[in-house]
Amino acid sequence: MKGDVLLGLQWGDEGKGKIVDVLTPKYDIIGRFQGGPNAGHTLEFDGIKHVLHTIPSGIFHNDIINVVGNGVVIDPVIFAEELRKLDDRGVSYKENLLVSKKAHLILPTHRLLDKASELSKGNAKIGSTLKGIGPTYMDKTGRNGLRVGDIFEDNFKDRYQTLVDKHLSILSHYDMEYDLSEYEPAWMKGIDILRQLTAIDSEHYINDSMKSGKKVLAEGAQGTLLDIDFGTYPFVTSSNTVTAGTCTGLGVAPNRIGEVIGIFKAYCTRVGSGPFPTELEDETGELLRKNGHEFGATTGRPRRCGWVDIPALKYAIMINGVTQLAMMKADVLSSFKTIKVCTHYIYKGEKIDYLPFNIDDDTLGPVYHELEGWDEDLTGLSDISELPEAVNQYIAYLEDILETPITIVSVGPDRKQTLERNLSFA
Repeated sequence: MKGDVLLGLQWGDEGKGKIVDVLTPKYDIIGRFQGGPNAGHTLEFDGIKHVLHTIPSGIFHNDIINVVGNGVVIDPVIFAEELRKLDDRGVSYKENLLVSKKAHLILPTHRLLDKASELSKGNAKIGSTLKGIGPTYMDKTGRNGLRVGDIFEDNFKDRYQTLVDKHLSILSHYDMEYDLSEYEPAWMKGIDILRQLTAIDSEHYINDSMKSGKKVLAEGAQGTLLDIDFGTYPFVTSSNTVTAGTCTGLGVAPNRIGEVIGIFKAYCTRVGSGPFPTELEDETGELLRKNGHEFGATTGRPRRCGWVDIPALKYAIMINGVTQLAMMKADVLSSFKTIKVCTHYIYKGEKIDYLPFNIDDDTLGPVYHELEGWDEDLTGLSDISELPEAVNQYIAYLEDILETPITIVSVGPDRKQTLERNLSFA
């Protein structure tokens, strides 16, 4: 049995949480493989909106195992708050939520370092969520980090203090006031809550499960264009958001990867700083933001909006080995008489159809193809056959140019507003 992967193809916020929730009944195990509480996976059902940051999006299905993989970084405070909200909603998780012993911990001083670093950049800041993600991954690669498995060791507090002392030494070089004592009690309480969960050697668990015939879906966070290696560097996250991140973040060998479901919006958004070739800083962009309720689930920041970007999508499909696509928020485009698709860039005076090394706004501009829009409400549709012809033409155009089938079309935020289209896996 091979494991499937679901991940974002743009700059995050594509709707991964919703599709994981929809597909979860087809699987036995859902595993988050990277990122941390900078992710905001929004799910909506029964008239209630749920936002998850670290916990896999299959948690609302009682009989499904959810694994927080070794590639994830965990803030015990935020994690405890997620668990509290699950308790408030009567969600049972103690039997089906497992945490990798190799997942790294975000310390309060990691968040302070993140804030200090971002403040020091001034106008050159990268748009960090200030959750301590970057400094935690830096300690991981610097071989200084603390992991979930360490919290069960007798010398944990000593190791914690050694790392804190190192961070305080670094912070002394920044002009920033803080009081660490404000943060540590809640963090230690979060550690006590983590100790009550089941910590596992997740790489063994995942591989043994697949060997026994169980179906695994790996859930990514952020998006391909935020990948540390292949994204719009330096305006990226600190982990590998691509399919390869499944291998390192869950311990799954490359030849054990099955289907790769890439998720993209019918348009494009981005939060924070960084290049965005199709950004619309006009009434059209504002209408996309308004109709799509484009505000960050984690930060609340308004998202930058623009038309869909084909060169960037083709790049993401190539890097990830995407086998099928899920198109999200088709309903948001219902207000537009015409829809534009970026098919090429003008890069240093030359027309190109690929994502170059540098896509700064002053070196690159979009070339658009225009398609007919649809002035019909899609949110009440219950079957793919009910889609207006203009929507089908848009889908057919994208499938042809991307050379990848679109098997899921989302027409609203609720799990019921998800239309399957030749979906044949799992």
